Amino acid sequence: MASLILWIVLILASSLGGYIAGSELTSSKTFALWGLLGGAVLAILAILFVENAKKTPLRKICGGVAGLLVGLLFGRLISAAVPFFVKSGSIAISGIIYFILGYVGLKIGLKKGEEFNLQSLTLSKGTDTERFKILDTSVIIDGRVADICETGFIEGTFIIPQFVLHELQHIADSPDSVKRTRGKRGLEILHRMQKSVDIEVRISEQDFHRIKEVDTKLVELAKRIDGKIITNDANLNKVAELQGISVLNINALANALKPVVLPGEELDVYVLKEGKEPGQGVAYLDDGTMVVIESGRKFMGRSLDVVVTSVLQTTAGRMIFAKVKEEGTSSQAESFQHRQEWQRG
Repeated sequence: MASLILWIVLILASSLGGYIAGSELTSSKTFALWGLLGGAVLAILAILFVENAKKTPLRKICGGVAGLLVGLLFGRLISAAVPFFVKSGSIAISGIIYFILGYVGLKIGLKKGEEFNLQSLTLSKGTDTERFKILDTSVIIDGRVADICETGFIEGTFIIPQFVLHELQHIADSPDSVKRTRGKRGLEILHRMQKSVDIEVRISEQDFHRIKEVDTKLVELAKRIDGKIITNDANLNKVAELQGISVLNINALANALKPVVLPGEELDVYVLKEGKEPGQGVAYLDDGTMVVIESGRKFMGRSLDVVVTSVLQTTAGRMIFAKVKEEGTSSQAESFQHRQEWQRG
């Protein structure tokens, strides 16, 4: 309501000023009315400019103003030569030149202002010893990156792009309860990282409006600031590496930290379910590593001593293949069979 009153007062004052200016320039009432109308139009344009400026990024406004000034400067230089060539109507021609070059400069300035990054003064390319780490949406929601940073194993400045924040907010506002929970968790993780005194987190406003996919924007930003991408997305990992971008994959780090198991080692596991092949049993270690046991199906639902035969490293993680320990195998199977019969009886 207060803004509406201010707008009305501004339009009335500008119209009155235009009317007075028109009256002083000539005694014609028609000219005075044109001044009144011109003042009202200028006030409305000013109001529209202010309202749009609230939603326009500062870099775009700066680019537009700079482009307009450069356009008017060129207009001044060109219009100064008009009277030498055109005697009649030189004022009108100069006005047209000012308008055209000013408009062209404004449009170019607005366009270039989108590409200009105000943070480029501080987000210069990182050194070899300290490069910027760019976090993607999936790794923020995952949350393990905050724990790793707090241990001090990853140093440097962490960059949160504005478009990643927008994606997190969109997920947090989703009507789906699972997505909403994931989005809120991601925002909480970011808040936790910002509060940590040992972690430096910066929000980058640099965006690429021509690019729609967030993953492609992350790769482009990493190229601009020579940064590394921290993710647990296998597809983003492959795309970034193909374009020469360094990637820190949280899942790869987790797999590297799993205990090393060598062929011939003995493990005590709990056979949870049957495997894909006939007779196989499947168990899991405490860190989630799958153990495929040859002829282990008959031991489902109980603990068992096994011997590791081989270890397979895949993109999804590590798989261990094992066989039942030979010593005491028959007695284990017999006792288990007696136990099942006793339970059925």
